[in-house]
Amino acid sequence: MSEKQNTIKTAVTVSGIGLHTGTDVNMTFKPAPENHGIKFQRIDLPDKPIIEADVDYVVDVSRGTTLGKGGARVATIEHSLAAITGLEIDNVLIELDGPEVPIMDGSSKPFLDALLDIGIQEQTLHREYYDLKENISYFDNEKKVEMVAIPDDMYKITVMVDYNSPVLGTQHARMNNIGEFAREIGACRTFCFLHELEALLANNLIKGGDLNNAIVIVDRVVSEGELDHLAELFHKPKVEVKKEGILNNLQLRYQNEPARHKLLDIVGDLALIGVPLRAHVLAARPGHASNVEFAKKIKKMIKEERRNQKAPAYNSNQRTIFDINQIAKLLPHRYPMLMIDKIIEISDHHVVGVKNVTMNEWFFQGHFPGNPVMPGVMQIEAMAQTGGILALNSVTNPQDYWTYFLKIENVRFKQKVVPGDTLIFKLELVTPIRRGICHMRGAAYVGDKIVTEAEMMAQIVKKDIEQLTTVNA
Repeated sequence: MSEKQNTIKTAVTVSGIGLHTGTDVNMTFKPAPENHGIKFQRIDLPDKPIIEADVDYVVDVSRGTTLGKGGARVATIEHSLAAITGLEIDNVLIELDGPEVPIMDGSSKPFLDALLDIGIQEQTLHREYYDLKENISYFDNEKKVEMVAIPDDMYKITVMVDYNSPVLGTQHARMNNIGEFAREIGACRTFCFLHELEALLANNLIKGGDLNNAIVIVDRVVSEGELDHLAELFHKPKVEVKKEGILNNLQLRYQNEPARHKLLDIVGDLALIGVPLRAHVLAARPGHASNVEFAKKIKKMIKEERRNQKAPAYNSNQRTIFDINQIAKLLPHRYPMLMIDKIIEISDHHVVGVKNVTMNEWFFQGHFPGNPVMPGVMQIEAMAQTGGILALNSVTNPQDYWTYFLKIENVRFKQKVVPGDTLIFKLELVTPIRRGICHMRGAAYVGDKIVTEAEMMAQIVKKDIEQLTTVNA
């Protein structure tokens, strides 16, 4: 997964017809600044209203996913959102001069092609992922839909579809990481059963429908007269049923193209959570309604988790797990670089350390005279040392190991730290320690406020014989 936010290098327009409205639509993707997110703009309406790609604005899931805000609507957004997500684009403004995203060929491929043609622009700020910490599930017993997301260090999706159809049978599709989307998933087109197509046509729906933008599955015996009627409706010289039970309108791009398209829809609908996931999503018989409800459930969990994020409880009288002398036995740092005063909590998956900030710190001489502010780099160093304690706590003889930090990212400084403050560092494992690699998420608090956040990755390396002799002498 890309580490920094992305936008597109320049604007690009695609044009087509809306599947349900039959309206000609021009759709322009435009670059957007960092932290802008994905937004749609109806430039054909007064005041040109903007609708954020947010699951809270979903107003209809009956024949696709529709967003609505303040009277403005944008329908059938899922294929374009899937393309944006599949290319790891974080920030883009999408202008439309109509009420519906054009159906194109029924897949994400036309959007992918247009965006890839103009290129992706890396931005400065880091992307903020949401790392699932526990399983979350959704069930719809009536429709027999099951969806579950489990913690993972990548964004993966596994889909099973089973419509009790002898034509489709049971199909599976899998995406092992988001980098596979454009190559393996994006070109897969929407599909429908013939009886669904007939009902939609009878109700004057799918006005922009065409046999070139959907796979039509024939699940019953069809007479020659019915086929001739379909040919007339769709302006085709002849329509016939292939032996596989599919109208001869399209050649399948993959044997399991319907299952892959359902996966595509999940990518598009879950983009409405508003933050890229690190999780493995498993779905049985999903649809837009279930995708959106699952997205709402995940977003609610994210909100609650962030709202409940509190500073670790601390008072100077509580028990110390490691005092400064014990810390000095674990860490190789010495004055002026030993930055942690004590450890007050530690487990297999988290650690809490304390740093008392005084005017006697050496860096206050130059940072800044008359306005002492603790440098952000020193806050990160103190956080890293706290994380080093957590990493070394995973081995039986920590004095025989070094801890080297491989990566520090997603750093945010939220308020300044000054003499007299007490910094409380809390670090938690993002994933279990494997092969000596320790991936942590950390926060620094002063009182009940977060002052600094960061993600860190460290490696535990055993000291060689000469180092062990020197250190232990």
